[in-house]
Amino acid sequence: MTVIAGPNGAGKSTLLEVIAGTRRPVSGTRAAAGAIAFVPQRTAVSDRLPVTVRDVVTVGVWGRIGSWRRLDADARAAVDDALQRLRIAELSAQSFAALSGGQRQRTLLAQGVARGAELLLLDEPTTGLDADSAERIRAVMRVEADRGAAVVCVSHDPAVINDADRIVRLADGRVLAHAER
Repeated sequence: MTVIAGPNGAGKSTLLEVIAGTRRPVSGTRAAAGAIAFVPQRTAVSDRLPVTVRDVVTVGVWGRIGSWRRLDADARAAVDDALQRLRIAELSAQSFAALSGGQRQRTLLAQGVARGAELLLLDEPTTGLDADSAERIRAVMRVEADRGAAVVCVSHDPAVINDADRIVRLADGRVLAHAER
């Protein structure tokens, strides 16, 4: 598990977006192999979008089964497992638009977990969350890293930084320090 840390404006979120492929690098090239799950810091979802928590998490398995296809038993199990691990199964029928910020963050992380991605990119996943939600997210991040996923997380949260195997510190778009634990 790698944490990217640094002051606001250091380029942390931009780096994640380049790695995720949602932003073009200013120079050089980007290469990534395997499934990537990207959980951005903020999501702009219309309150009129008629999707449930389960719908949002199900999008995570589309890479395996194809979009808008009927879920097979393995895909259903992956969605159910992700909902349970993030402790949002009881919310599965609720509208995504009706969720609190912390519930939305856990739902989006569940989507990434359901994907079974080899690379999980998280931008400030515990910011603004209550202690229980933040702890649940940190625990899931560790489990994903232990199963072999590369977890890369932007964070200012001391608890997340403390859990990291590697810390990369940025300032002004440059790496200032890199430490392995």
